[in-house]
Amino acid sequence: MRRLFALALCCGLLGGCAGPGSPDGIWINQPLIEAAREGGPLREALLAYGPNLEWQIDSQRGLATYSNGFELGEGQLTAQQPGQWRVDYHGDVHEQLSLRDDELVQQANSNGPEQRFSKPQQPAAADAPPGSSFEAALYDAYLGGTWKIREGLGQGGLVLFHADGRIEGLPGAERYALCLAGDCASMSGEHDSLWLQLGQQGRSWIFQRDGEQLRILEALNRAQLDEMPELHPGRQAWLLERD
Repeated sequence: MRRLFALALCCGLLGGCAGPGSPDGIWINQPLIEAAREGGPLREALLAYGPNLEWQIDSQRGLATYSNGFELGEGQLTAQQPGQWRVDYHGDVHEQLSLRDDELVQQANSNGPEQRFSKPQQPAAADAPPGSSFEAALYDAYLGGTWKIREGLGQGGLVLFHADGRIEGLPGAERYALCLAGDCASMSGEHDSLWLQLGQQGRSWIFQRDGEQLRILEALNRAQLDEMPELHPGRQAWLLERD
């Protein structure tokens, strides 16, 4: 009886509970995360399974927002036949979304391939920026666990990369961010890069992931002062190995 009352209250006061076949909520690019979990270059996983990293769907407001790690796109969501929706943006740009089993599918079109998204096990807080749920899941899959400093400052110490962007044990750093798209990706080209920060000071580094080893190298800028930076690997600063 109490469960029936709670259900009625939810549907009556909140304007309707999401039922079977509802697209509402946060969806993350799980195939990309699983590819990154294998321990290879992050850039390869992004190219193979991107560009979109996360969707946030609100059918009651008719809104659908995607994040690609650099920009947000908000469109008008319109239901079509059961299990299918259309997202319209400014101009004549649109996407087709559908539900297949437990996945949200962004259908292939002239702008990109088919992409599949799943509900995150631990969604970000309601006030977190769009893309936060994907980022946390990626950070945990790609860098989670305990790493030992095999070479470099702090040799022998342990390093922990937290899913919220905190880092412990790496000398001179308390925050980190993996480069997923945008200017940082353009500057580093074919190389993976990350941002390390201590207090208000931070800088870009090149990293190379090979299985259970992670090399962090200085990022050397070969561009002229009036050009966009072109970052290339410099000397190795740290070699980390995951226990």
